[in-house]
Amino acid sequence: MAGSEPVTAPDQHKPGNRRAGRIGAVLSAALLVVMALCGNHEGRVENIWLIGIAALLLAIVVADAVLRRSGLRS
Repeated sequence: MAGSEPVTAPDQHKPGNRRAGRIGAVLSAALLVVMALCGNHEGRVENIWLIGIAALLLAIVVADAVLRRSGLRS
C-alpha cells in the first residue's frame, strides 16, 4: 500500500557503485581503442570517432576524480 511506504525526494537516492562505473568507463575506452586499431575498415573516419569517444570517456573519469578530490562534488 502507498500509505506504508516512506516518502522520499529524488535527490535522496544514492547513485550506483562509483568504482564500478569508473572501471566500466575505462574498460569501454580501452575496448574502443582496440576496435580502432584492429578494425577491418579502410577509412580513418571510424578511427577518429572511436578514439574521440574513448578520449571523452577518459576525460569524464579524470574530471570526476579531480572534482571529488577537491571537494566540489560529493
